[in-house]
Amino acid sequence: MTRVFNFGAGPAMLPTSVMEKAQREFLDFANLGAGLIEISHRSKEFEQVLDEADQLMIKLAAIPSNYKILYVHGGAQMQFSAVPLNLINRQPARKAAYVESGNFAKLAAKEAARYGNITTAASSAEFDYDRIPDFNPSALDADTSYVHITSNNTIYGTRWQQFPDTGNIPLVADMTSELLSRRLDISKFGVIFAGLQKNLGPSGLACVIIREDLLDLALPETPNLLNYKTYADQHSLANTNNTFAIYMMKLVLEWLDELGGLDVIEAQNEAKAALIYDVIDNSEFYVGAAHPAHRSVMNVTFNLADNSLLDSFLAGALERGLYALKGHRNVGGARASIYNAMPVAGCQTLADYMQEFERANS
Repeated sequence: MTRVFNFGAGPAMLPTSVMEKAQREFLDFANLGAGLIEISHRSKEFEQVLDEADQLMIKLAAIPSNYKILYVHGGAQMQFSAVPLNLINRQPARKAAYVESGNFAKLAAKEAARYGNITTAASSAEFDYDRIPDFNPSALDADTSYVHITSNNTIYGTRWQQFPDTGNIPLVADMTSELLSRRLDISKFGVIFAGLQKNLGPSGLACVIIREDLLDLALPETPNLLNYKTYADQHSLANTNNTFAIYMMKLVLEWLDELGGLDVIEAQNEAKAALIYDVIDNSEFYVGAAHPAHRSVMNVTFNLADNSLLDSFLAGALERGLYALKGHRNVGGARASIYNAMPVAGCQTLADYMQEFERANS
């Protein structure tokens, strides 16, 4: 079997050593004679997995003691509903502000509008979302319940380089494409959520990090399994959770811890992205899709100056084991998603191929 370099945006590449460990333990976890996917979520063996995942997340992300970690059904898009259901009642006006920096920010705001008065605090739509919009937190109404941002925009290849200070108004961040890819000050946020399928594990589950004072604000009509307090009070086990996804996440966290943690992975991620951006910046053959000052480190988006060569470029990449480089339909071109598990060798191979393809087609 030959493993490709998987540049897919998600579900995405996982560390090979993690996949191998899961394979070894699949039929016999902890000498039980059964796989983890088969045992009860109430068992002491799974409780230990859950506890270890918590402790690793706290250690790696430097999560303060007044925050809770929740493992919530439905992935990140379910949180587009859960966030307003849990937070929009923080102020009687039921008002929330959304910064529109791309497709998923728009979807989140549209869903939140079911539950209250949603305002667009800033938007980069006029620039086709090639940048993070200018946002002035001081212009927010004092009765705003929360501010929502998408920290990294997978489709457009942009990210917040610095996060806004929203003062007493909780800042909510969808960090699906970058949680644990760089060092963050968690205390700046009221809520952080991320689907697992980019940097953390399999799809279908979200990790939510929430400040404790925001846990008991849910609207009365909030379904039990969308209420963050339900998850906090019952260690995310109010019903049968996705035990295998939590187990896989725990293995990924172990891998990241053994690697050296966020300082090491952040430096590695910056170096990986630089290999590809350097080719783009030193070429007239390739055109970066994102404004240089707002570029993502996780998702490198670019076009070919001659778009008629794109299919040939993608076909040649696949022949070299460079998988899933086609850009999103909203942007076109190519997109290299280089999450934590992507090795430096994958980015170097892509950079070399880009230069080779340019020489052959210039």
